[in-house]
Amino acid sequence: MELVNPLAEVYATNFSTCEDELLQSIAQFTEQNHPHAHMLSGAVQGSFLSMLSQLLQPMYIVEVGSFTGYSALCLAKGLQPSGKLYTIELREKDAATAQNFFNKSLYRHQIIQLIGNAKEILPTLPQTWDIAFIDADKTGYIEYYELILPKLKTNGIIVADNVLFHGQVLELSINGKNAKAINEFNLHVKNDCRVEQVMLTIRDGLMVIRKK
Repeated sequence: MELVNPLAEVYATNFSTCEDELLQSIAQFTEQNHPHAHMLSGAVQGSFLSMLSQLLQPMYIVEVGSFTGYSALCLAKGLQPSGKLYTIELREKDAATAQNFFNKSLYRHQIIQLIGNAKEILPTLPQTWDIAFIDADKTGYIEYYELILPKLKTNGIIVADNVLFHGQVLELSINGKNAKAINEFNLHVKNDCRVEQVMLTIRDGLMVIRKK
């Protein structure tokens, strides 16, 4: 299902801040070389993540799902000078690709790449998070959320990607384990009195969640 009119997407891209050269390089490389290039955040979503981070000026960010590094570099733009971004990726090949781009960035000393299962890694990280970005396996969203939320500062933000899951959550009968998992996550957040949230129809859907 086409969630956003393609003409509207192009128009929004044209009137959003342009990608810098490194982000353009990541997008081009991913499009040409990765079989799942559609997973890339893209220009409009990337601009949103960058602006959110710059407004909040975080000390600590955690990202679950590095992919090829695009979203991490967008989020890193708001880091305080001594701030750190921890990004976790299960796939070694994607982690290596992301690290290659991180090494070329202004934030190469502030981004820490961790390889492995985020469910095992997150409990070992002692930081109190200002921002978290969840964009990994959909069946793990609730567990990632519950691991992050206790370590999220008051008024901290969790951004969850793909919360519309290609429009499959809009169907009367939701089929497929990923769509079902995302719908369960959305309901879980909606019913959580610890937070407030807004769902945005950017790209494949973003849920912005604030800890009270």
